Amino acid sequence: MLHISGLNVFYGESHILRDVDLSVPEGKMICLIGRNGVGKTTLLKTIMGLLSPRRGSIDYNGRSLLDFSTDKRVRLGIGYVPQGREIIPRLSVKENLLLGCEARPRGRKGNETVPDEIFELFPVLKTMLSRMGGDLSGGQQQQLAIARALMGKPKLLLLDEPTEGIQPSIILEIEAAVRRIIEATGISVLLVEQHLHFVRQADFYYAMQKGGIVASGDTSQLSNEVVQKFLAV
Repeated sequence: MLHISGLNVFYGESHILRDVDLSVPEGKMICLIGRNGVGKTTLLKTIMGLLSPRRGSIDYNGRSLLDFSTDKRVRLGIGYVPQGREIIPRLSVKENLLLGCEARPRGRKGNETVPDEIFELFPVLKTMLSRMGGDLSGGQQQQLAIARALMGKPKLLLLDEPTEGIQPSIILEIEAAVRRIIEATGISVLLVEQHLHFVRQADFYYAMQKGGIVASGDTSQLSNEVVQKFLAV
């Protein structure tokens, strides 16, 4: 589904991503691990078109993404939940959710509603539809941000550290919801994560250090040595 080859990205003259090769197969969850500042968020922003590579390729379903703007990448079926969530605080939960419909190929319809599937994944949101997004707890905002991305019906979902700053019980709920999303819809997920339990829910991992991919493999074979070297736990 997603294939990245020889990707190099710079901030000015600072070389951030170095010859990154990475693939996300259809219907799988791939986890990108690494300590803070190694380039994980930069990679996600580059996939979304928020940053431009100096060299390399990003192919999605057999076509290059490099000529597409961010909004067109979204409408091709790529959902993005950034670090920090970025929900709109002065819109209600329902309004935030419906805003996600703008990501669909034909945009949002006037009579759009929130499907029951969203509330099955995140029941707490159904009880809070009229509350302002900014009044939710961090964990509730994260659930809202993922649900909003799903409203666009993506085929590929990019999640940037969804458990950051969230209490353990909510982390488990988010993990379970992401697995159910994959099983029910066949969606693909590229997850940037530091929480080891969530990392182990993925099918495959890539470890990043100093802007390059330095290790990869099935998460079932993720060794304690790799965890100690590349995960801030």
